[in-house]
Amino acid sequence: MFRRVLAVATAAALTYAIVPAPRGDRIVRVYGDLRTAGHVAVIVPGSDTTVANFDGGRAKPYSTPGGGARAVLAEARALDPRAGLAVVAWLGYDSPGTVSLAAVTDGAARRGAVDLRRYVAETLGGKRVSLLCHSYGSVVCAMAAPGSDVADVAVFGSPGLGVPRASALGGVRLWAGSGSQDWVRKAPKLRLGPLGFGPDPADPSFGARLFATGPAGHSDYLRPGSESLRNLTLIALGRTGEVSRG
Repeated sequence: MFRRVLAVATAAALTYAIVPAPRGDRIVRVYGDLRTAGHVAVIVPGSDTTVANFDGGRAKPYSTPGGGARAVLAEARALDPRAGLAVVAWLGYDSPGTVSLAAVTDGAARRGAVDLRRYVAETLGGKRVSLLCHSYGSVVCAMAAPGSDVADVAVFGSPGLGVPRASALGGVRLWAGSGSQDWVRKAPKLRLGPLGFGPDPADPSFGARLFATGPAGHSDYLRPGSESLRNLTLIALGRTGEVSRG
């Protein structure tokens, strides 16, 4: 696949890559200095994410991949001004439409997981990597993480991961959060043939480490000042002992 990489010199050491795909551009944008960062958080967004709303076009800017990445980076610097963190907003897959058959099947996630694993291995090798995965993006992460060098996977607003329990992910350290105002909590967590993704990873019986989210709605997990943003940032920094548990 043809790859076009653009580098932008700014005070925030912002770099980004645009990867043309059959159904529109995929965007991978890095916030912070990837060259010097010891920790990298990769935000994997869910359904209905496009080039048009990658960093704008929504009422809640932090609910976009770009806005969420900036929120995590700002929270990390508030927690520790010397925190060596870079945040990647990774739209490296064809995000399905929310109201579509693709959103309740794993085809897009399987294809995306291949590219996510490659990105982590080839671009982020030697860094401590955490995947922060929202909604359908959590399915992508669940397929990409086993056997990788990812330190932590944190899923939030997840419809399920396509596996019956956390141990089925091959020992990856899995975190899960579910806001009390998230409509996904009420959605059936089933798997019927190719449809659905199985049990809720935020159910205590699933075996994930639960982090507190407060009254987050489906688009609120990276809202500045929220408990969920603080916990996700602590996970990204490797300060997991400070995470407030759900």
